[in-house]
Amino acid sequence: MFTRPFFEPDRTASLAFVAARGFGVVCAHDGGKPVASSLPFCLEYSSDGTPCVSFHVARGNPLAALAGDKSSGSSSKSSWLLAVNGADAYVSPHWYASPDQVPTWLYQAVHLSGPVRTMTGQQLADHLDALSAKFESWLAPEPPWTTSELTTGRREAMMQAIVGLVMTVEEIEGSFKLNQHKSDVDHVAVATALARQPDAAAQAVASEMRALRPQLFAAQTTQLNAMAIPEGTM
Repeated sequence: MFTRPFFEPDRTASLAFVAARGFGVVCAHDGGKPVASSLPFCLEYSSDGTPCVSFHVARGNPLAALAGDKSSGSSSKSSWLLAVNGADAYVSPHWYASPDQVPTWLYQAVHLSGPVRTMTGQQLADHLDALSAKFESWLAPEPPWTTSELTTGRREAMMQAIVGLVMTVEEIEGSFKLNQHKSDVDHVAVATALARQPDAAAQAVASEMRALRPQLFAAQTTQLNAMAIPEGTM
């Protein structure tokens, strides 16, 4: 990944972003061409603190054949890549307070890379439980779905149809390009313009920009809160 120092998040922020997203593009190389799939995943840590990413693919997915074998203790010889993207948005030069600007695109992305191995049967069962629990928790207070709701036959058939994979993360690269290098006045101008766009992604980027320099938006927040208070309640 190409990134500039002022856009580069630290390791903790990068891993927190990855864990919160839980979905990305897994890429490998079969010796002749790239192979990739968009997949949900869980970020976990081994006993020594090494980050690991667990995910699964259909047994017929070409990625399944490229991983190392857990039973033999081997991992895939080459590194795989997991690309995790967040919200992104186009920025018009007209939105800046300062003149002589150019168009750009703001975004958040983290790349993890490392060798990949297959899971054992019990590891796969534990992974499926952890994965469903992670995303079902997003739906609270709805009662979470669990794999125990499946019949034994359905659960076994599902597990036979997929292959569990684990990446041992050896490299973490991130780029949170949120106009950190711009002046306060331009930062506020662009974040305000993005917040006014109908696109949810643009609004999400605006929120991330406000979080970087909250003191610049304190007056705006106070004004919005005041506007939200109905007449006669004070």
